[in-house]
Amino acid sequence: MSIAKTLFIENFTQSIEAKQKALSALETPVTAAATTITNAFKNGNKLLICGNGGSAADSQHFAAEFTGRYEMERTPLPAIALTTDTSALTAIGNDYSFDVVFSKQVEALGNRGDILFAISTSGNSGNVIKAIEIAQKKGMIIIAMTGKDGGKIDKMLGATDINICAPANRTARIQEIHLLVLHTICDIIDNVLFK
Repeated sequence: MSIAKTLFIENFTQSIEAKQKALSALETPVTAAATTITNAFKNGNKLLICGNGGSAADSQHFAAEFTGRYEMERTPLPAIALTTDTSALTAIGNDYSFDVVFSKQVEALGNRGDILFAISTSGNSGNVIKAIEIAQKKGMIIIAMTGKDGGKIDKMLGATDINICAPANRTARIQEIHLLVLHTICDIIDNVLFK
C-alpha cells in the first residue's frame, strides 16, 4: 500500500473515531452553548468570537454563519469575529502587545449579557485567556471551545460558563470536531429561533 493511501485511510479513520468520541462527550456542552447563544440573541445581546490561526478562521466562519446565513433565509444575527480588523489587530499588537489584541476589543465592544466565544485548541492561548479575563470582569458569558485537557482556560471558567472540550489530542482532529460543533450550534439556533 502506498504512503498516500495509508495516510488517507489513517486520517479518515482517526477523524471518524474522534467524532464518535465527541458524540458521547459533547452533547451536554454543545446543546447548552446553543441554548445560551439563542437566549442572548433573544435578549438583544451579541456574540464576540476569537481564536488564533485555524481558530481565527473558525471565528470568522462562525460569525459569517450568523451575519449572513447558515442554511436558511432568516434575519441576520449579531456576531463579530475579533480576528478580522487588521487595523485594530496591528495597532493593538504594535502599541501594546499581541497578548491583548482580543482583550482590548472585548473591553471596547463587550457588554454584560454578551457572549465571548473563545477558541483555543490547546486551551492555553495567552491572548484568548486575556480576552476571557476582561469578559468576566464585564459580566459576559464565556463559551470556550478547546481540546486536549482544556488547558488553562478550563480552570478559569465560572459556574455559568461552558467549555466544549474536544476529546482529542491531535490539533487536526480537534479542529475537525470544532468545525462540526460550530455547524451544529448554527443548526440548533436557526431551528429554535426561526422554525
